[in-house]
Amino acid sequence: MNSSITSREFGRMPDGRAVAEYTLDNGRGLRLSAINLGGIVTALHVPDRQGQSGNVVLGLPTLADYLRPHPHFGTIVGRYANRIAGGRFMLDGVAHQLSVNNGANSLHGGHKGFGTRFWQIEPVPANSAVGEVAIELRYTSADGEEGFPGEAQVTVRYVLSTTENAWRIDYRAVTDQPTVVNLSHHDYFNLAGSGAVLDHRLTIPASRFSPVDAGLIPLGLAPVAGTPFDFRVPALIGERIGEPHEQLQVAGGYDHNWVLDREPAGMALAARLEHEPSGRVMDVLTTEPAVQFYSGNFLDGSIRGRDGESFLQGAGLCLETQHYPDSPNQPDFPSTVLRPGDVFSSSTLHRFGIL
Repeated sequence: MNSSITSREFGRMPDGRAVAEYTLDNGRGLRLSAINLGGIVTALHVPDRQGQSGNVVLGLPTLADYLRPHPHFGTIVGRYANRIAGGRFMLDGVAHQLSVNNGANSLHGGHKGFGTRFWQIEPVPANSAVGEVAIELRYTSADGEEGFPGEAQVTVRYVLSTTENAWRIDYRAVTDQPTVVNLSHHDYFNLAGSGAVLDHRLTIPASRFSPVDAGLIPLGLAPVAGTPFDFRVPALIGERIGEPHEQLQVAGGYDHNWVLDREPAGMALAARLEHEPSGRVMDVLTTEPAVQFYSGNFLDGSIRGRDGESFLQGAGLCLETQHYPDSPNQPDFPSTVLRPGDVFSSSTLHRFGIL
């Protein structure tokens, strides 16, 4: 079976602009669909151990549903993924106030982060020499957008391998003024295709994580040893999520940043997710230093999926590769500052297999 890219009109924006949905098929059972509103991945079909294809990400039925407020289903997140305390930071002695959209804090870029923006989208010419099929999304974030300084030109590629069942995201950004950039992706994964993710087994090769305050702002770093946050040995998500640990109670489950035990350069394992009944397994590799594991704590059944199902707590989980939350306010964390002449470059690979 050959790889392919097809497209269709997904709907129209209120101003009449057409939203396109592109579907990439690697010819080996992996199929990804994405729209240029927010770069949203609307579906990701992966075969199980019987060879039966199933959608493993949560998605909404129509464009109108994606235009309404939702918890970042399948979106590109930026200009700054995760939280910035108070929506404020200092850069080169200048104070910047961002839009505040998560209690007292700025989350995932503010009220209108990258996941709500209209991106240019087009297929990338097939590169059979390296066995890839891809689409490219482009967006220019204006100086002052949501309070962020500098015009940022951002490119994101979704690449399917035609030699293995893998989906890679390549991020690139440049700016004309000093700014902060932290780009990630906010897919809610469920390798079963339905139900809850408590029966998924998770591995995170990280010996430290970020405890958080009541606003989910990091309070530095702490060891995972002896806590429910130790996923260095594979564990079922539901095994310890109900334990009376202060950090689980603060977040209503898992919603924390894990610092990866990794070399400083190149791709490294960020997480491994396994679902024994279906046989599906997903390895997440990244160039980023950390991953945010979110167990879908705030899903409350008020949003319905494409098949009419209610998304209840734990219906999906997120593994957001990233720099640390609130880095602009925490000098001990790796810098997220991007300056003119430099390039923000990052890649994350989702590799699917069978147990």
